[in-house]
Amino acid sequence: MDYEALGLVAGIEIHQQLNTREKMFCACPTLLRKFDERNGEFFRYLRATESELGEIDLAAKEEMKHERLFTYYTYDTTCLVEYDEEPPGPLNAEALEICCTIARMFSMTPVPQIHTMRKLVIDGSNTSGFQRTALVAFDGELPNAGTIETLCLEEEAAQRAEGHTFSLDRLGIPLVEITTSPCMRTPEEVEAMARYIGMALRSTGRVKRGLGTIRQDVNISIRDGARVEIKGVQELDLIAEVVRREVERQKNLLSLREELRERKGAVKSEPADVTRVFSKTGSSILKKAPCVLAVVLEGFGGLVGREIQPGRRLGSEFSDYAKKCGVGGIFHTDELPAYGITAEEVEKLRVSLSAGASDCIVLVAADPAKASCAARQVISRAEKALQGIPEETRRMLEDGSTAYMRPLPGAARMYPETDVFPITISDDWYGRLPLPELLSAKAERFSREMGLDPALASQIASSEQVFLFEQAAASGIPPLLAARTLLATLKELSRAGTDVSVISDEDIMAVLSAVRDGKAAKEAVPAMLDALAQGRTLDQALSTCAPSLSREELEKIIRKIVEERRSFVVSRGKGAVGPLMGVVMAEVRGSVDGKLVSEILSKEIARVLGK
Repeated sequence: MDYEALGLVAGIEIHQQLNTREKMFCACPTLLRKFDERNGEFFRYLRATESELGEIDLAAKEEMKHERLFTYYTYDTTCLVEYDEEPPGPLNAEALEICCTIARMFSMTPVPQIHTMRKLVIDGSNTSGFQRTALVAFDGELPNAGTIETLCLEEEAAQRAEGHTFSLDRLGIPLVEITTSPCMRTPEEVEAMARYIGMALRSTGRVKRGLGTIRQDVNISIRDGARVEIKGVQELDLIAEVVRREVERQKNLLSLREELRERKGAVKSEPADVTRVFSKTGSSILKKAPCVLAVVLEGFGGLVGREIQPGRRLGSEFSDYAKKCGVGGIFHTDELPAYGITAEEVEKLRVSLSAGASDCIVLVAADPAKASCAARQVISRAEKALQGIPEETRRMLEDGSTAYMRPLPGAARMYPETDVFPITISDDWYGRLPLPELLSAKAERFSREMGLDPALASQIASSEQVFLFEQAAASGIPPLLAARTLLATLKELSRAGTDVSVISDEDIMAVLSAVRDGKAAKEAVPAMLDALAQGRTLDQALSTCAPSLSREELEKIIRKIVEERRSFVVSRGKGAVGPLMGVVMAEVRGSVDGKLVSEILSKEIARVLGK
């Protein structure tokens, strides 16, 4: 697609958990727990509250379309603040310092005084019905000449266990929210900027790592379209595809709008009760439903079943809206007869509603209240199809397509938090915060100063072990040995069944230091780390995996091995070095460096060959 011609405009919001000792407004640790470790649970209904101007946010209204009872898991690492049974404590000073450091990295201007706000959210992801957030800085710089509009510090939401059940271990973990301007014009540029911001955040060494600790929301629109926010893109490799598919969706919706206008499409404002039409139906869903309502969409025939995104049709959009009322989905005549509904029943339905062949009829089946709510949701979405593209928040599906979540929130969702005092930021304190070296700059330095291959340098700079690597290199441990141990050896041990999670940074440093000091060969590193994981001490690991061996003893061992294989040496000549290296290294069990073994072995083979 020609994105310039389509007028693609995109921006991103990045939410990154901070690696603090305590949560945002209490002293609870920022630890994730297993659900079966919970020590209790409680239940809540959530209601939307009015803003200071007496308005209720549209997104909150959408969430209230059907009443839901939420369940919350508690742990010995959660407290009354998470339960919303106690006022929040002061804002986490460590989290604020990290946020301000990040703001400085992007040359942002801090706000003089930080005020915590309440952001109305009643989807069950918190116990209070709102999320606390604070604007920290604004007007930052990006390498594509775009800007970071705002940087906020906010509390993480509870993680969903299943259905309407949430776990409170994650609720309250501090996170930074970075919102860019709509400064990106291609899917690839969106992905590149997300990678850059993520790299800058990891450069601090003070953010959490792993799946779920960082999330990207993407805001997308095209010419004549509307701003759509796509939530929860966790994999960077999917960002460009998400943008491409949303552009395709908006482009197809605009095309549908034009076709509907040509057809003079219209939506009947009232659903019709057609329960009697299906009184003897073979459809199990319609048969057991107390009420079946129909919505007539004039001129929509053949369009509701048209694909607008891979795996998604206009009917999928109608279904997303209807599900907000608690129904399982919808039927529509573009896909009928099917699902136990016969052609005769479809014809009878059309006759009863005076619907023509160019019309589409949407069916919803549920109890009367849910069916009425769902039918009006379908009417609302169909009317939006006549206008073009609705502004809304969508969630990403596994393949990169998206599904409707709720309308875009407005200003009515924000109001002041009266339980948290403001914090003043002084220019002097802000200006003295140290700036970390970017990981991209580290990779270049590792390659330039330490002689690492650029690909390896980039890999170690991007890894969670980069700061341990720098510590090792600074202590005189060969950089290549340190990098390979951290990137490859630990993975290989894990694949072989070793529990590498019990190997501490101190253990790794001790093993690498033993190699540096000549107490062990680098070949003994895997065996020594495995021994430490089994609970042995460093001395025990050295004695079993790398017993001390003098040069004289090594020469005797090599001479014996060569003499026992004299005929092989004579037949292979210098080519015997490689095979015999493995024999010697197995004999000395990592107690001697491979370079020394190769040197002595080559001399001994040369002696046998008379050279």
